[in-house]
Amino acid sequence: MAEAGNALDQLAQLHAAGERLDAIVTGLGCSPLDAAAIRALPPSLRMIASYSVGTDHIDLDAARERGLAVSNTPGTLINAVADAAMFLILGAARRATESIDLIRSRTWTGWTPHQLLGVELAGRTLGIYGMGEIGGAVARRARAFGMHIAYTNRLLVETSDACFVPDPLDLMARADILLLAAPSTPHTRGFVNAVSLARAKPSMLLVNIARGDLVVDADLIAALDSGRIQGAALDVFAGEPDIAPGYFDLPNLLMTPHIGSSTLEARMAMGASVIGSIRAFRAGKADSCRLV
Repeated sequence: MAEAGNALDQLAQLHAAGERLDAIVTGLGCSPLDAAAIRALPPSLRMIASYSVGTDHIDLDAARERGLAVSNTPGTLINAVADAAMFLILGAARRATESIDLIRSRTWTGWTPHQLLGVELAGRTLGIYGMGEIGGAVARRARAFGMHIAYTNRLLVETSDACFVPDPLDLMARADILLLAAPSTPHTRGFVNAVSLARAKPSMLLVNIARGDLVVDADLIAALDSGRIQGAALDVFAGEPDIAPGYFDLPNLLMTPHIGSSTLEARMAMGASVIGSIRAFRAGKADSCRLV
């Protein structure tokens, strides 16, 4: 995959040199394929294979208008992202940022009874905003910690040990820990905002493993700074790698650099999925492709 900024130029150069490209591989770290970029793709192109599960970096409508097939890598990240979600949940609950800063600043003076008191997960309610495959995998892990599961979702999920909450604002009010695991859509973008945060418990912890634009940064920063909610852990950010400056000064915020799927196993599975989709498409086996 070419780095962002020069990928389209490289494609144009290859086409000018006589290469007849029928497929390209893209991903979150590459140049976004908006409508203009898709119109500029070589005319021989038939397929866009994305090294990702999400496709919000591709204008799917523009791709369809050009007759391009688009594939992604569903199912390859479930365990990696669910593990990362539990890592972030535990980190937020046990005040990981403050603990690490205390050690690294060389100012720790030793154990005391009231030092950096966090909360235990057992008996608390994990609210899952988006109960897809990843949300379900997190729920299974959370149950092992003794947590109760509540969720909101576009569709009712077949499960006997999780409570369906139709109204997302009611889920916000009920959750001790709210996990964002929904895709970025017009319906979900900006869900975490001043209005929804006003419904949260002051003790609530927010965890985002989905997409950064589900959160209105200024509103979450204000809520964390004022104590409106207790803490948060974020692995994704709107406009990343640029991060809202106000986040950096919050001791009750744990941040990681979009590492939810960063395991060797997940990366290998993603690569195999991309290669398999391209081979299947070229062989005329559209039913074997992971087409979006």
